Amino acid sequence: METALKEKLISWAQKYNSPEYFVEDPIAFPRNMAGEYRRGTASLQDVEITAVIAAHLAWGRRAMIVRDCTRALDEMNWKPYDYVMRGKYRDEDSSLHRTVKWSEFAAICSNLRNIYNCQDSLEGLSNAQIRTLVFGRKEDPKAPDKKINMMRRWMVRNDGKVDLGVWRNSSPADLLIPLDVHVYTQATELGLTSRKPKDIVTVREITDAFREIWPLDPCMGDFALFGYGVTHPSR
Repeated sequence: METALKEKLISWAQKYNSPEYFVEDPIAFPRNMAGEYRRGTASLQDVEITAVIAAHLAWGRRAMIVRDCTRALDEMNWKPYDYVMRGKYRDEDSSLHRTVKWSEFAAICSNLRNIYNCQDSLEGLSNAQIRTLVFGRKEDPKAPDKKINMMRRWMVRNDGKVDLGVWRNSSPADLLIPLDVHVYTQATELGLTSRKPKDIVTVREITDAFREIWPLDPCMGDFALFGYGVTHPSR
């Protein structure tokens, strides 16, 4: 990677790894719950469930995501672990967020209840297990697992700025970039990948490019791509 590009990426990452850019963002919900957890008024499970729901709804316009995350947590009375373990969910064919129906929300809650009946945390689950056991999706070894990698970034990175750092048995060095259409476009324009498929191989290629700069924290590059998107808006 050229020195000029490295310096620009570092500059963007340092600037945009700041809470002020993520006030109206899905991370705000698990971030607020993590604050309650640190004050002793919420559990780790509350943070995990909030992160699962926020990550699942994190597509589309930010204002809609924030509105519908709020709707989901209102349904849970802002006590997600109690709600999940009670076993009575809003299970309707109406929309919670875009094409996500309340019935899908109910299925995720039921899946979480099954997991928490057997273990105390989601941290030890692999991406494949989160995909199938939490979100109820089919196995897909090629999938980029955007929402899962985004949730992992939130839960693991621990620099005390934007992300939560509540999963203490995981290393930021092992995280993968959450790959959506915007991230892919930005990474392609920057020359971090030339691959066409938006799959796990592309995820690893972009992540490895960032490891050249941040070997112990490659998802710092996620903030650099955010910065590139802000400074180079699409026409």
